[in-house]
Amino acid sequence: MNTAIPNDIDATLDLLTAGDYIADRSLATTLFLALKMGRPLFLEGEAGVGKTEIAKVLSATLNRPLVRLQCYEGLDVASAVYEWNYARQMIEIRLAEAGGAVDRDRLGKDIFRDEFLIKRPLLQALEASADGAAPVLLIDELDRTDEAFEAYLLEVLSDFQITIPEIGTIAAAQPPIVIVTSNRTREIHDALKRRCLYYWVDYPDAERELAILRTKVPQCEETLSRQVVGFIQRLREHDLFKLPGIAETIDWATALTELNKIVLEPEVVDNTLGAILKYQDDIHKIQGSEAAHILEEVKREMTAAGN
Repeated sequence: MNTAIPNDIDATLDLLTAGDYIADRSLATTLFLALKMGRPLFLEGEAGVGKTEIAKVLSATLNRPLVRLQCYEGLDVASAVYEWNYARQMIEIRLAEAGGAVDRDRLGKDIFRDEFLIKRPLLQALEASADGAAPVLLIDELDRTDEAFEAYLLEVLSDFQITIPEIGTIAAAQPPIVIVTSNRTREIHDALKRRCLYYWVDYPDAERELAILRTKVPQCEETLSRQVVGFIQRLREHDLFKLPGIAETIDWATALTELNKIVLEPEVVDNTLGAILKYQDDIHKIQGSEAAHILEEVKREMTAAGN
């Protein structure tokens, strides 16, 4: 199996396309540089624009295991890096005591062996797979954690090593491919960003969004796909609490296809807005006359363009 990184930007674009990820050249360039330079790639953007998917595609197309650390408030070392299996250690101590004389120094070393170590995602990512290839490490939604955990990541992202007091420093023989994502609910510290190559993942333009839809929902009728993309593109021009991302576009097209729809109609739009808008205030603002007006504009433009 091929685990080699691409040799140029075009090969990187081909790699993403092979994984059904439709990327523009600027993203492929930044990804290529991150892979060639061995630097983490920091992807920032609104939720649902395809940041996490990049790590999944790299894992699949490069035939490397994906190690995912899903971040959340209160994430600590025990959940992200490692912890000791205290239950097994206690059993080991009891068995040693039951066996007679106990050499406390030796026992202290014995219970801190690798077999008692529970490896969490960050530590797992420092280990190569069976064929020697380093995994893809996805640190997802880093902005959900606190600054203390960010500070801990500095050692990992700088030197690809982790220090465990009872054992010492564990370093990766081959650095993993690291993808860090953030929805920008808060700013990430500059010290961490400096260790990465940065890319802002924006909403796709109409042409690229249509290409994505053709790839992800090929069973969707062409006319319906164009109407869905046109409607979503105009929806993003509105002042909404949460604009729909490409994930919502795909969900909506899939839902409409499941309903056997071949074109958009005002009633269908109103009944399925929950697939693309996730807040009642946003739905209330668009539902009814505004949705009908947007759809009318989309159809008028498609007619003018001969679609």
